[in-house]
Amino acid sequence: MRQTVSITLLGLLVLGACAPKVQIVAPKDPIVINLNVKIDQEVRVRLDKDVEDLLADNPDIF
Repeated sequence: MRQTVSITLLGLLVLGACAPKVQIVAPKDPIVINLNVKIDQEVRVRLDKDVEDLLADNPDIF
């Protein structure tokens, strides 16, 4: 019994001594994000012949 308690206490002492250390340090240089992005959008609208005729007949529709 005494040996079990001694081993348990020794184990807890060893585990307590091995506590991890976490450090958060800000970088000395500023963070630079280079965004070389080209946004190109092309929209194509194809109208049927009937719709084109309707728009030609009624220019004030819009």
